[in-house]
Amino acid sequence: MRLPRLLRTTPFRLTLLFLALFAAAASAFLGYIYVATAGEVNRRSQAEISREFESLEAAYRQGGVDALNQTIVERATGERPFLYFLADKTGKRISGSIEESPVSDFNGDGPQWASFKVTETDLDGAEVKAAARGVQQRLEHGEILFVGADVDASEAYVRKIVRALWGAGALVILLGMSGGVLISRNVSRSMQGLVDVVNDVRAGDLHARARVRGTRDEYDELAEGLNDMLDRIERLMGGLRHAGDAIAHDLRSPLTRLRARMEVALIDAENGKGDPVAALETALQDADGVLKTFNAVLAIARLQAAGSAPDQRQFDASELATDMAELYELSCEDKGLDFKAEIVPALPIKGNREFLAQALANILDNAIKYTPEGGAIMLRARRTSSGELEFSVTDTGPGVPEADRARVIQRFVRLENSRSEPGAGLGLSLVSAVAVSHGGRLELAEGPGEFNGMGPGLRVALVLPRVE
Repeated sequence: MRLPRLLRTTPFRLTLLFLALFAAAASAFLGYIYVATAGEVNRRSQAEISREFESLEAAYRQGGVDALNQTIVERATGERPFLYFLADKTGKRISGSIEESPVSDFNGDGPQWASFKVTETDLDGAEVKAAARGVQQRLEHGEILFVGADVDASEAYVRKIVRALWGAGALVILLGMSGGVLISRNVSRSMQGLVDVVNDVRAGDLHARARVRGTRDEYDELAEGLNDMLDRIERLMGGLRHAGDAIAHDLRSPLTRLRARMEVALIDAENGKGDPVAALETALQDADGVLKTFNAVLAIARLQAAGSAPDQRQFDASELATDMAELYELSCEDKGLDFKAEIVPALPIKGNREFLAQALANILDNAIKYTPEGGAIMLRARRTSSGELEFSVTDTGPGVPEADRARVIQRFVRLENSRSEPGAGLGLSLVSAVAVSHGGRLELAEGPGEFNGMGPGLRVALVLPRVE
């Protein structure tokens, strides 16, 4: 038989374990209380009986058995809460408040203690059995003296204490069980929400999100982490769907063009016309463009899947910036662009040099591609006031409208004014992926503004965390 879900939860099981441990500790504590209380009551009653016995012994030593008998008679008819029995050497009763000694196996070698029951009459006239305890000892000349006392009230007090403790223990266990059920229900309700979200996502609903209650406890932290993870998965899945559509759209034209050129070249070759070598060179260029697009998509996917760039090592970022400046200065001269570089020396950084070089190359390629002849490009590498490392490229091209800056970082996104330029819209996407994989970020801002018919330009900054 399967237990209800609530009884199978971990919090409820932990509650049962805690209650079991508490019950064991409470039992040990109650046992100690009982032994200590009962022992104290027994010691007190024995001390009172011993003092009464010594008092009668003193009367016996002073006046013999007659004086002892008279004392017992006087005390038995008084209000003393003791029981007396006096017998001669043969055990025959002389006097006392009880008819016979409760000590059945008395050997006469010393004081002998005994517990027994005495018959009393309550307020309603009914006979009741009360607990009593006493001591019996043979006197100096052979007489037998027993002195006892009713200890039923003391034992009843001990029993009340024990019952109260057991009642308190039962109440604590009941409250603990109720609290455990309540806590288990609340925990199960919170966890069930997360389980429902996971099941919905497994069923294909990527829009499902866990509810954040605002209590800032561990469940809220778990819900927020799960929601962040689902947001990232949804973005990645959306990116994959968009990438597939974009690849199919953007590669259809070059693949169609490649096939058409190869078909025309084949026809010309069969008719003895055209230049087969030139046709093959054109086909190779088209194939290289397709492969370049696939390689860029693959690099972005690998970075996003890994979460961090592989093979990160510490190196001098100023040397990387200097190498990139030397490489792209010639390209700028060929297009008639003014190129300058401001590089602060000794900039230690930890990262993957190849990926960072590719990111800087993409930024510089875009700047050269979209800056018209006569414009200017500035490469900077510096340390910010917060200690971060910043590579920035500023150009005087048409720039990117502020509303489109977040969109151009996405894969295969190309603005209308760049449709005529070659490319697949993956350059800044790869730069963003490199930045994120190094714990940094990509920032886009307006350039130097409009001047002489150019501008407003664009400033692209690759910001990386400081080296601890």
